[in-house]
Amino acid sequence: MTAHDAGPRGNQRLTAMAGAVLFVLLAVEGLSILSVRGLFTVHAIVGLVLVGPLMVKLTSATYRFARYYTGDPAYRRAGPPRPLLRLLAPVLIVATLALLATGVTLLLTDPASAGRLVQLHKASFVVWLGVTSVHVLAYLGRVPPLLMADLRRRPAVRGASTRGTLVLLGVLAGALLAVALKGHLHPWVAWFANGLGSDGG
Repeated sequence: MTAHDAGPRGNQRLTAMAGAVLFVLLAVEGLSILSVRGLFTVHAIVGLVLVGPLMVKLTSATYRFARYYTGDPAYRRAGPPRPLLRLLAPVLIVATLALLATGVTLLLTDPASAGRLVQLHKASFVVWLGVTSVHVLAYLGRVPPLLMADLRRRPAVRGASTRGTLVLLGVLAGALLAVALKGHLHPWVAWFANGLGSDGG
């Protein structure tokens, strides 16, 4: 591996690290969907927290795409993503942004008038779940080795601490967003407590 090839390798590890954090947060989020009425606070807070690491992952992945398609030699040597994943990438990005945008907007909306927005949130979730399932299955076996490589005392690719810091800052940014919007949870908690909502949104 040349010094120039360290860029793509580091980018790959940053994307994997952010993806691993998202995997854990999304697992919790998925469990909360089983009983949104009883676990709405968990659902909303975790959903807000994951915005930060998600932005780190999207930025890292987009950077790789940009460097590859603008002809950077190191990224060209690293090669493109698999054809199916390249086709699904725009759908995944749009579905993810739609899911988060509708989710955050719902928190800022009166529950009594949020019917259409709830349906959009559900629809974006269905699309997102299908595309994300393919994405996760494609990368599941590759992520653990990348994470372990960065946990070595002397990782082969420099910048492990920087990558860890970026992901941590992403989580902290998401946590700050959750704190900032925490007050908007109360109307929804009351809505579900009064039996006006239903599980699954």
